[in-house]
Amino acid sequence: MLTEPLYQGLQDLGLRGMARTFSAQEKGTSQDLSFAERLALLIDAEQSERRNYRYAQRLRWAKFGQSASLEDIDSRTPRGLDRATVTQLSTLAFIADKLIVLITGPTGVGKSYLACALGQHACRENISVRYLRLPRLVDELVRADALKKKSQLFKHLAKFQLLILDDFGLTPLADEIKRDLLEIIDDRFDKTATLVTSQLPVSKWHEYPAEPTLADAILDRIVHNAYKIELKGESMRKKKAT
Repeated sequence: MLTEPLYQGLQDLGLRGMARTFSAQEKGTSQDLSFAERLALLIDAEQSERRNYRYAQRLRWAKFGQSASLEDIDSRTPRGLDRATVTQLSTLAFIADKLIVLITGPTGVGKSYLACALGQHACRENISVRYLRLPRLVDELVRADALKKKSQLFKHLAKFQLLILDDFGLTPLADEIKRDLLEIIDDRFDKTATLVTSQLPVSKWHEYPAEPTLADAILDRIVHNAYKIELKGESMRKKKAT
């Protein structure tokens, strides 16, 4: 029988989805299928295998803070987020249009979950994503500066089709970090999409950089023409705990 050599040949060629399905066909009743039907099943299995591999790889690159799904978002609890908005965001048109999405609201209302759910949905659609809490971004900038690799980090972040900056405005920023943040945002402006979450209402963002010139430059690139979602209500974590 040629079953084992064929199976091993598919494995050697890196066609693992085909190999697995071929093995299952040989053990099942697929002999009743035509050659074309069996081949179609093998090709479909390999395509599915490669889609899943790319998805898992993009998830690893993104480094999300949590596992999240658009399907699991609670749109019934009143907090300024309805199913129509989620459906609109799920089209990922804002990524194709290279826009900025701002998600604001008090702690615990689901800003980070929504951001991660959109990011993971984008990964499933073969879009490159990078997730960073702002404190982690600061750490990476400080490390890159110490290694004289800051420009390399800027280029790396600019390549992602979607950059998620979580917890903007949570902690004060040093002047050097403010300039770095402007560099990152400027690299992406009108070129790639960015999603920012913050507990600060947009009306108070100008006060956060605490340096008028930098504040104007950063906010001019973030706030204008951005798609804004303002979440409200009590902490979802508090509700789950009671």
